[in-house]
Amino acid sequence: MKTFGGPVLFLDRSDINTDEIIPAKYLTEITKEDLKPYILEDLKLTGFDPNGEKTRNARVIISRANFGCGSSREHAPWVFEVNDITAVVAESFARIFRQNMFNCGMAAIELPKEKIDALFAFAGFADSSMAVDVEAQTLTIKGGGKEETFSFDISPFDKALVLAGGWVDYADQKY
Repeated sequence: MKTFGGPVLFLDRSDINTDEIIPAKYLTEITKEDLKPYILEDLKLTGFDPNGEKTRNARVIISRANFGCGSSREHAPWVFEVNDITAVVAESFARIFRQNMFNCGMAAIELPKEKIDALFAFAGFADSSMAVDVEAQTLTIKGGGKEETFSFDISPFDKALVLAGGWVDYADQKY
């Protein structure tokens, strides 16, 4: 079974769009793997380095509201997939981006603002990591000697997609 979680990349901004996740100029690449080096290349945040160690090592992204807005394209979740990002946690997601995450077997977890704020309290710890239990619908963040667990909601069908490894694997198992 796939493990969800690992080191956290904190992106403290709302409205991070698909052009910032993977710039449109790379949409002609032939394979998903070809997208890998361009993850978050056009994202502008103070102190953020798309080529930095935190970005390369991240397995979970925590952000604010309306994550994945903008153009609808599968390439945005694909670039996370090939960079071993297993979950994105945000206040809300653009509908198509969120469903594309589930279709690719990744967790798109929505939490209310106060819980997102509590997660961002861990942003200052270099050792921040998160474990996501999709089956139990909980996530646990650790860092700086502290730990907090939160529950989240996910529809039964979306949970099944994520646990199966995405839409293709789900269909192979069911049909």
